[in-house]
Amino acid sequence: MHSLSSQVARPLCSPSSHSRYFRFLSLSLPIFHSSKSHPKIFTISPKAPLLTVRNCTSISAKPSSELRNKRSNSDSDEKLRALRELFSKPSVGIDAYIIPSQDAHQSEFIAECYMRRAYISGFTGSAGTAVVTKDKAALWTDGRYFLQAEKQLSSSWILMRAGSLGVPTTIEWLNDVLAPGGRVGIDPFLFSSDAAEELKQGIAKKNHELVFLYDKNLVDEVWNKSRPKPPNKPIRVHDLKYAGVDVASKLLSLRSELADSGSSAIVISMLDEIAWLLNLRGSDVPHSPVMYAYLIVETDKAKLFIDTSKVSAEVMDHLKNAGIELRPYDSILSEVEGLAAQGANVWLDISSVNAAVVKTFNSACERYYQSLESKPKRKTKMYDDSNGWSGGPTGIYRVSPISLAKAVKNDSELEGMRSCHLRDAAALVQFWVWMEEQIKKNVKLTEVEVADKLLEFRSAQPGFLDTSFDTISGSGANGAIIHYRAEPDSCSVVDDKKLFLLDSGGQYVDGTTDITRTVHFGEPASRQKECFTRVLQGHIALDQAVFPENTPGFVLDAFARSSLWKIGLDYRHGTGHGVGAALNVHEGPQGISFRFGNMTPLQKGMIVSNEPGYYEDHAFGIRIENLLVVKEVETPNRFGGVGYLGFEKLTFVPIQAKLIDLSLLSAAEFDWLNDYHSRVWEKVSPLVDGCAREWLWNNTRPLVKL
Repeated sequence: MHSLSSQVARPLCSPSSHSRYFRFLSLSLPIFHSSKSHPKIFTISPKAPLLTVRNCTSISAKPSSELRNKRSNSDSDEKLRALRELFSKPSVGIDAYIIPSQDAHQSEFIAECYMRRAYISGFTGSAGTAVVTKDKAALWTDGRYFLQAEKQLSSSWILMRAGSLGVPTTIEWLNDVLAPGGRVGIDPFLFSSDAAEELKQGIAKKNHELVFLYDKNLVDEVWNKSRPKPPNKPIRVHDLKYAGVDVASKLLSLRSELADSGSSAIVISMLDEIAWLLNLRGSDVPHSPVMYAYLIVETDKAKLFIDTSKVSAEVMDHLKNAGIELRPYDSILSEVEGLAAQGANVWLDISSVNAAVVKTFNSACERYYQSLESKPKRKTKMYDDSNGWSGGPTGIYRVSPISLAKAVKNDSELEGMRSCHLRDAAALVQFWVWMEEQIKKNVKLTEVEVADKLLEFRSAQPGFLDTSFDTISGSGANGAIIHYRAEPDSCSVVDDKKLFLLDSGGQYVDGTTDITRTVHFGEPASRQKECFTRVLQGHIALDQAVFPENTPGFVLDAFARSSLWKIGLDYRHGTGHGVGAALNVHEGPQGISFRFGNMTPLQKGMIVSNEPGYYEDHAFGIRIENLLVVKEVETPNRFGGVGYLGFEKLTFVPIQAKLIDLSLLSAAEFDWLNDYHSRVWEKVSPLVDGCAREWLWNNTRPLVKL
């Protein structure tokens, strides 16, 4: 499954990244800075942006059946009409409204009640931005979703294929269609602070004003009583044997970083960062074991902002032992105001913390300093060239230190990932045996039925909790839709005449999986075999890559594309995204993508996907995906005194031999394939028996090149 930023979406490569990495389609992707190693859990880049400010003058889960179906024009028109009526209300007064994909935490997968862009537009892909003016409606999405958007958008909407030649960004489009001096409204909770600032500056070129609508989300007003309720499922403690490091140790390291940066508090809003830091897991969001919350960590205390109905006695004890106080979820803004009033130096990652929180803090800072000016003059040194502001609140803008700490897995997390991948492989072997038997019997199977059966096999494995994303079960032309989702009333039948692409994953108590295999149950065409083989060659090239420390992922992206490039082919997604350990299937900051803005170096212990592909619109799709762990590699030389890195495989499931044109493989590629299958047999055969074991042997036997 990829992410656009390839750190975070599907096939997120996501996120990816994501997600916060696809925060607003008109904006540039955030730059992740290189980091040096520290002998602690947390590391911060020496090049990370550090800006101290005194004041400020100036965001897929399973959709409901309502969201899944292609919208009729009348349905779409009615929602747009109701939305536009709100534009002219005295408390609103706007000319355009922007609806992003995200929730208040910049999540990629979100609870159904926050799927506002999907509700208003009918497009259910996980990444995209809708913009509605008084007479136009446009939706931007990236190459993974072009075909899906074509199917789901009604004629009331203009599809903007982001990144394509001649397609304007959202900012360019607004500046073109609005008369100068227009007012563009947003819900400031749904935009990261830097995304909102970039938007503000971009539209200011035509004298447009960005309007923060704090008190109401206009789509919610239209959705009204039919809007789903917010999730309130209980959260659980993530066992220390899987987490590897206790909460007290993590908080100690974080507070050390706060001290080093001159901060007295940090506001954390990314849900996976909160779950990881507190060794908690939730189920508020489909596929992602997280809970809706904010967290403020100070030098001597910490506060978790959450719906307390989700907190059991066990979790309460867990939090109390770590010195965590509970606060209502919706009291975050008043708490941030309180930090400013106390003169706190607050660490804010403006690429993830929403604009409502940051603006609230900055406004409170303004009030603080204004109150000082109105008081009698005192001999107080307010600024020090070496230490920055003293004696008053400041905002310290830096990338969250938790993102990198979470990405570099410890030994317990890696052990859990290795273990769950083998159980996941056993489930997939059992599934493929069943699948081939059904095809041989000419049983009519839909893409949805296939995905449901795979879930049944996974659910039988110890520790299975949920899928890690909606299974992509694509037969024939549907496989070319990179983030395809099969629906019961419109899906295709899987048969022995077409290629079949299956991208799926599981959430286990000890880890997270993500795997793609492409197969043919009959006789593949020579064109399909050539394309598949070149995708496989790219997969092998990346898997075997050896590279110096401090290498960012984008440097490796061409390894996976080179074989396709030789015959003029390519694919429209990143090659690899980060993956969480029993957390989000797409995580940052690392990724492997042609988008070279992400400068995060790959480090030992990081997990990334390896998923090159090739897609012929309206014909077929091919993708081969394994997960990899970055590891140290012994080399005969160490040029420049640096160490070298490579990859360890986590995924062990056979790659279908009949799709490979062996004549295209080099001797080294041939050896890689046989060695991989030998290891698949060695690791997975003890976990299966009977027909499954026989199938596994038949699909991992050494190939002989004629």
